Amino acid sequence: MNAQTDPPLERPSLIEYPSAFPIKVMGARADGFLEAMIQVARHFDPGFDASTVEQRPSRSGNYLGITLTVTATSRGQLDELYRTLSTHPMVKVVL
Repeated sequence: MNAQTDPPLERPSLIEYPSAFPIKVMGARADGFLEAMIQVARHFDPGFDASTVEQRPSRSGNYLGITLTVTATSRGQLDELYRTLSTHPMVKVVL
C-alpha cells in the first residue's frame, strides 16, 4: 500500500463524548447575527440553551464575539458545525 491510495487514518478523538464544547464565533455587530448563530447551534444541538451564550463587543463596537457552548456528541457533529459556521455569510472567524 502507498500513501496515494491508502485511506486516511482516523485519529482517535481527544474529546470524550458527550461533552460541553465552547465555540467562539466573531461577526459584524448586525441585527440578526446572534439569533442566526443560536439557530445554527440548535440545529446541531437541539437542547442548546441560548441563555448560556457569552457576548463580547469589539473595542470599536463594529464586531461581536460570542461563545456558543454546545453538547458535542461526535467528531462528525463538530466538524459539520464548524463547517456550517465558517461558511455562514455573517461570520468572520470561528475558533
